[in-house]
Amino acid sequence: MADALETEALWEDFHRVVNMTSAELAAWLKVRDADEETEPLPEEAGTPTGQHVLAILRKRRTDLTDDDIRVMHKVVDTVSDLVDPENEPEPESTPEDTRRRHRLMTLGHDPLKP
Repeated sequence: MADALETEALWEDFHRVVNMTSAELAAWLKVRDADEETEPLPEEAGTPTGQHVLAILRKRRTDLTDDDIRVMHKVVDTVSDLVDPENEPEPESTPEDTRRRHRLMTLGHDPLKP
């Protein structure tokens, strides 16, 4: 597992880029997976990464596993690559903007949230 200082810095970075609460993310994952014919069980809604982010949000820093650390790095890197802070938030004007926002929301980051 990473040392304490690295884990502290990652924890802060993760919570900086993940700007949705666990309740908001859980609701989004349920909505995202719902369709007219089927709806997964609430604890199975969303992508595996989205579910892992949700689980991390519900943990204390001292309870993190190596797998949690790996997912946190992935989320921080992905969100950082997709978000340009100088141009956020922007209104969604194209389907591509909407897809981008939904992808970010699955990772716990809503670009339209202040």
